[in-house]
Amino acid sequence: MGKPTGFLEFGRELPKKREVSERIKDYHEIESALSESVAHRQSARCMDCGTPFCHNGCPLGNIIPEFNDAVYRSNWKQAYEILISTNNFPEFTGRICPAPCEASCVLSINKPAVTIEYLEKAIIEKAFENGYVTPRKPVVRTGKKVAVVGSGPAGLAAAAQLNYAGHSVTVFERADEIGGLLRYGIPDFKLDKQVIDRRIQVMVAEGVLFQTNADVGKTISAGALRDEFDAILLCGGSSVPRDLPIPGRNLKGIHFAMDFLPQQNKRVAGKKITVEEIWATHKNVIVIGGGDTGSDCVGTSIRQEAKSVTQIEILSKPPKDRTNAMPWPNWPMILRTSTSHEEGCTREWSIVTQEFLGDENGNLRALKIVEVVWTGNTFTEKPGTEKEIPCELALLALGFLHPQHNGLPDQLGVEYDERGNVMCTNYATSVEGVFSAGDMRRGQSLVVWAISEGREAARAVDIYLMGTSSLEAKEKGILNLV
Repeated sequence: MGKPTGFLEFGRELPKKREVSERIKDYHEIESALSESVAHRQSARCMDCGTPFCHNGCPLGNIIPEFNDAVYRSNWKQAYEILISTNNFPEFTGRICPAPCEASCVLSINKPAVTIEYLEKAIIEKAFENGYVTPRKPVVRTGKKVAVVGSGPAGLAAAAQLNYAGHSVTVFERADEIGGLLRYGIPDFKLDKQVIDRRIQVMVAEGVLFQTNADVGKTISAGALRDEFDAILLCGGSSVPRDLPIPGRNLKGIHFAMDFLPQQNKRVAGKKITVEEIWATHKNVIVIGGGDTGSDCVGTSIRQEAKSVTQIEILSKPPKDRTNAMPWPNWPMILRTSTSHEEGCTREWSIVTQEFLGDENGNLRALKIVEVVWTGNTFTEKPGTEKEIPCELALLALGFLHPQHNGLPDQLGVEYDERGNVMCTNYATSVEGVFSAGDMRRGQSLVVWAISEGREAARAVDIYLMGTSSLEAKEKGILNLV
């Protein structure tokens, strides 16, 4: 505990954001780095609780009080070593994680929580700056080969861990670049893609092989993969979007969020769009769905100079603070305002879209909506609240159902659970030597859960291949291999 009275002396401070008028003109990251002086004060707020509930709140089991103490003492190298022992990619979680650890912070019972997420970012950026991040290569190679299919955070974490254990790892990605949704889902203003490239360079130096434009199940057969590798780990994510099958769905101008967002990421990267382009420019945009993906659609539409942007959600408006139904340290379902919402967006709750309305040319012109009233887990439409709102671009951000079945999963013959996800027992599928992790196994979730899943699945694969594992359990981090 760096400063016993720190939580009494200092308030919560977050990194400064660029002014809205400036940032909506580009796709650069919005938040600046924490200065050392701010990081020093913020780490002093950690109380080193007798029972640090932040450990339980974090799916990775990050050793939070210890790295906070190291930051307070300006021992950045030790802080990095503590952090990296449980989290392969603090540069990702420090930018795009919703920080469930902070919701479980003991200080948050009656004060604003410790800025755990931003301290993670400060630590990893200082580590790269000072040269602490170097390739960590295994002492010996086991002679075993593992194929990791999917290069999102789950696949990357699993690949890194399996490589540390000494296995020869190849990551297959069907897109043209590595990163999964980190690359082609998260907008650049939240996660600069150079951050991904920097990490991939480290992993390549460690010995991980990457194959892009490799749609396993199409360009590479499942049989070929099984013949070449001793184990296969499926980390393809949850990629089948939830649709909205209402009248007018076939009109032009209605798109899934994950058809819209990747296009802008490619434009920022200077790449050509080879399919029908989707633009929000000079259009009334309505984002259907109130989650993070919807928020990303909002920020992107604003940067494309939409005429107006509205986000509608079927659920009722959340409270601003915890209620008795969501006591600490549980994750609170409270109202959250993203940086995209701050940039100019109308938000509406308890709204159901009844119909998409078109013009004589088959183009979307409006949405017919109605207000609803919730009673428990059911809702009823509120009479007299039906209305039309102008809309030339509707973006469906309603979440995802399950992973894509046709292709590799079906070719391998894996079983699915009742939700359509890959069924596993301790990350092992119903097929010998085939494992799964991340959204593909658990359903759509957070980046921090994906990293945790990848790490734990890597340990399961290691035990399958070797009988025991050189990878420590979640609570203890990884071995320090050189």
